[in-house]
Amino acid sequence: MPEAPLTDPHAVTSLEALEALYGPPNHNSVVKVRRDLDAPSAAFIAGSPFCILSTRNADGRVHGTPRGDGPGFVQVLSPTELVLPDRRGNNRLDALRDIVSDPNVALLFLVPGSGETLRVGGKAVISTDPALRARLAHQGKEPATVLRIRVEEVFFQCARALLRSKLWGEAKRPATLPTAGDLLQSATGGAVDGKAYDAEAPVRLSTSLY
Repeated sequence: MPEAPLTDPHAVTSLEALEALYGPPNHNSVVKVRRDLDAPSAAFIAGSPFCILSTRNADGRVHGTPRGDGPGFVQVLSPTELVLPDRRGNNRLDALRDIVSDPNVALLFLVPGSGETLRVGGKAVISTDPALRARLAHQGKEPATVLRIRVEEVFFQCARALLRSKLWGEAKRPATLPTAGDLLQSATGGAVDGKAYDAEAPVRLSTSLY
């Protein structure tokens, strides 16, 4: 069983105390959440060569595992389903063992040069579907299994963390990658002007990093 949390006399132990420290969320950070994949979020995934897969086992232990290949290695099968190949690794199978007991997963997609990331949550099934394994073969090698992920939540994460870390250095954002404004405008059905959001972003982000 997992060990008990650290004892800290200053620990925040209620939602009320937590929210009092931070205040209400920004309006756009609330309305950007979708329950399925729209065209901009699918395009972001198609441009991503790397994601982090988060899983949890029956004892409550959480694992975050890196997954990567060429851009688009995670494929969108429909607005509510993704498929991720399980490429060759060290056979610890931490994430897959977790999914056998708890199907809840979260994915964080990154694209080199992009400050924004895309968060996807849902439920996964480990599949040996021959057609999907063949579809996701690379260099003539099929993955042993694929993860079929039923999408339940989708939203982009703002660029502050990657700006602070200078993670990408001088890497350039792909010109065809959807912007935060594109994602937000689509998620809100046009209620938010994406071009205006993007135009204001540099000042908004640079003045609120800390």
